[in-house]
This record gives sequence, structure tokens and C-alpha cells, in this order.
Amino acid sequence: MTIRTIATTPIAGQKPGTSGLRKKTPVFMGHHYLENFVQSIFDVVGAQGKTFILGGDGRYFNDRAAQVILRMAAANGAARVIVGQGAILSTPAASHLIRLNKTDGGIIMSASHNPGGPEEDFGVKFNMPNGGPAPEGVTEAMYKRTTEITEYRIVEAQDVDLGRVGRTSLAGMVVDVVDPVADYAALMESLFDFGAIRAMFASGFRMRMDSMCAVTGPYAVEILERRLGAAPGTCVNAVPLPDFGGMHPDPNPTWAKTLMDEMFGESAPDFGAASDGDGDRNMVVGRGIYVSPSDSLAVLAANAHLAPGYAKGLKGVARSMPTSAAADRVAAALGIGSYETPTGWKFFGNLLDAGRATICGEESFGTGSDHVREKDGLWAVLLWLNILAVRKQTVAEILAEHWARFGRNYYSRHDFEAIASDKADAMMGALRGALPGLKGQAVEGMVIAAADDFAYTDPVDGSVSTKQGVRVLFEDGSRFVLRLSGTGTEGATLRMYLERYAPGPGGLDLDPQAALAPVIRAAHGIARIADFTGRKSPDVVT
Repeated sequence: MTIRTIATTPIAGQKPGTSGLRKKTPVFMGHHYLENFVQSIFDVVGAQGKTFILGGDGRYFNDRAAQVILRMAAANGAARVIVGQGAILSTPAASHLIRLNKTDGGIIMSASHNPGGPEEDFGVKFNMPNGGPAPEGVTEAMYKRTTEITEYRIVEAQDVDLGRVGRTSLAGMVVDVVDPVADYAALMESLFDFGAIRAMFASGFRMRMDSMCAVTGPYAVEILERRLGAAPGTCVNAVPLPDFGGMHPDPNPTWAKTLMDEMFGESAPDFGAASDGDGDRNMVVGRGIYVSPSDSLAVLAANAHLAPGYAKGLKGVARSMPTSAAADRVAAALGIGSYETPTGWKFFGNLLDAGRATICGEESFGTGSDHVREKDGLWAVLLWLNILAVRKQTVAEILAEHWARFGRNYYSRHDFEAIASDKADAMMGALRGALPGLKGQAVEGMVIAAADDFAYTDPVDGSVSTKQGVRVLFEDGSRFVLRLSGTGTEGATLRMYLERYAPGPGGLDLDPQAALAPVIRAAHGIARIADFTGRKSPDVVT
């Protein structure tokens, strides 16, 4: 085996977004593209004598990229790489393996909830030794390195057999191929009352788990059907496919419509859930009722003590700024800290590491806790099952009691996808320019209390993040937020977040879109969305 040093030149645009570098698969397959970025990772974090985790969500090019990354790790002097069998690892399972094995970090191959296939999306991100995504300072250093790179190192060798669990070597580097599910399943069993959940399934409780032909299929089958005794066939779309079966593996009511139809049908199961491409997101649905991610976070925080892993209570709750304030009300009632951070799971990492927060969540269907440093779709599903097993109530009953106690934060997200970037930037620029003059204006019968561009100072390390989303807040507690997403690969995705608080006891059972109608009209008018983008209605409503 020969270590080769290959001359290369910088490739424009290798700037990681909120969770790694994501591009169209043909871009990643282009000459030197993957190699340049991976070498930049190793140049920044160092590889000599280190141990890394490697795995991905199984999307197209996952297997080939894994072989390249292994050969480059060996060429850069890594001592050991622990890789999931078949180069498969869900993102939360990868985070757990980093922490369990005390490695120097890991490389995760995924574009999360984005579609996969020869013409669709691929991604690579680096997670730190704490198991969480690399912070901005590290990803900026990686990006800077991509702009000056002149060579990369790679071993000339045959492919490593990743289909068989066991130890092999590659140019002196140890390669440990591990069962991608076993350690993660054991962690879940340590956190939740599997006995109570097993008894609930044995009593006739029915569930549907849709893995959307993505990575959580094997995890869901092992945990739900084999360990918890859910009926065979509870898990659907459970075989990961390189193109996700043509599905868009984003667990929301639009893309998981089949599940939604079943849960609102005549013979609906008691509980429904879906997860995304790499397993870090979740959607929860009861019989005849949809649970918004913001409400899910609040309910989980209010009931987490019912699970053994959280019986001692929570240290705090953190949410991304666009997520509704429902979890804040729970934190206040529990007498614990609540934190509002920018979008991006890496911002929760410091709070978790410092012991300030136990449970975190984002409105984009991500929920998790301090058991790993990523959001975790199956974890959220299992915590819901634990709560249902202990409380012996339906999802609808649990939500009704929650709203009666805390009030209801009506909430929705409207996505306008693939907008020309120049038009999106112009709209946001004009909106930012208008912010100073908005306070005190009356719009749709509501008075604007404040308007700003959200900035965050990390309470742990003091780092500052600016321009994290434009907020317009009304005196009655309503608000809307606008931001451009960093997770797409084409044009810009404008995300509009809408919230209106109903304290109760009346007005807790409205249709969210109807309850939010004045806020929706105000957002369109103030931001002049149609004027700048030509769009009058969103592509996706969640």
C-alpha cells in the first residue's frame, strides 16, 4: 500500500452550513471535491494518532465516500476508525459512539432530511469529541483551509470490507466495523422503561413507525418490534435505500402524508411517528391529532420525569429561537432554566456540556437530550411511548391537559422553497432596513412591541452569533420570524415562523392556520414577500 500525495487546487463554495457541507451528489462526486473537503477537515482537527467514528445515512454515494475517507484517514496518520457496518450510522448513533468510545470526533456522511439519489443531495460534516457538530469557529477554519489547499493525501488500496463486523487494517490503521444498532439500542434501554412500554404493546396498543426508507429502519425494527414487542409490520419503509425509495425523507405532514392519512383514518393506530434521512428528526402524531414539534418539546419537558433516565428532573430546557415559547412556560413552572438559541444543534452543545440544559428542541422536528450531542428522532419517539405507557392516556388527552395547564402556543412554519438567492437576499435586506421604524405600528389589529435581528451571546463561552433571523413581536405575545435556511442545495429557502398565544380556558381547540391568520397576513404585508419573490403561498406548511 502506497500513500500518495495528490496535487489539487481550491474549489469554490466548500463552506459548511448549519450542519456540514451539503451539495448535489454529482458535485461531491466531482474531481477532487470530496477529497479537498476531507483533507481540509484533517488539516484543521489533525489526524495523527487519532481515532474517529465514520458512518452515514446510506444515501447514494455513501459507500464510495466511506472508502475514500478511510483511505485518507490512513494516509493522514489516523490510528483507528470505527465504522458502522455497511458504512451506516444514524447521526445520533454516531454521536453516541463518539462519546462511548471517547474518540477524537467523527465524520458523518449525510444531507439529513434532503432527498438522496444520483441527482439529489449528499453531505459531509465533522462532529467533535463531545459528539456534537463542529462549532462555527471550527467550520470556518475548515472553509478557510478549502480556499488555500494545494494537496491531499490518500492511500492506494483495495476497498475495506465494510459488510462484515470485525477488525481489519488499512496501511497500518485499525478499522473496526461495528454493528450500527447495538450500542444505540442499549443506550435507549438504559433511559426508558422498556418493561412498561412492552406491557402497553402487549395490551393491544398499536403504532405505526415510518422510517421513510432511510437510516432509522433497522434501529426501529430492532427496538420497537424485537425488544418492545410491537406487532410485526409496525415499522414501515424500514429498509434504507440509496434514493430513499424516491421519498423526500423529511418527517412532516407534507412529506409523510401516507402516515398522516392513516393516523386520521377510521382504523388509525394509537400512535404514529416518522423519522428522517439520518435519524435525527421526528414527527409525532396521535389518533386524529398532529403534534407540532414545539408542542412535542413542551410535553416531553413536562413529562420527562416519568422515564427512568430523567426521574431526577431536568436541569434546564433549550429551544431554537424560531421554536415556540411553549417550552419556556414549562421551564418556568418547573423552576428550571430556559434558553433561546440560534438555529443549529451545535448551539445546544455548550449548554448540555455545562449541565445547564437536559432537553433541547427545534421546530424543524428535532428533539434530543444530554444522552448524545445531536437531536435524536427515535429517542423522542421512545420518550413519548414511555409517557403514554405511564399516564395511560391518549395523545389527544395528554395535549388537552397540557394546554389547559400552560395555555396554547398556536404555531406553524411556512416554507417558500428554491427562491432565487438574489431575490431572497433583497427581501431580507429591505426588511432589516425597515426594523427600526416598526415598533408601535398597528397591523391586523395587533400592535408591534419590538422588531429585531436576533443575536445570541453564548452564556457558557461568550461567543456571539448575529443575524440569526428577523423577529417581529406583538404586544399580545404573537410574533413572526423570517430567516433563510442553510440546509438546502438550490437557491434559498425562506422560512416563516408564526406564533400566537392563547392563555385559555377558551380558544384552545382552533385550527392553527385559522388561529394564526392575522399573524400570517401581517408577515406577508410587512416583509412584502410577494413583491420580492412573486410567491403568495408557501410550498410546505407544517
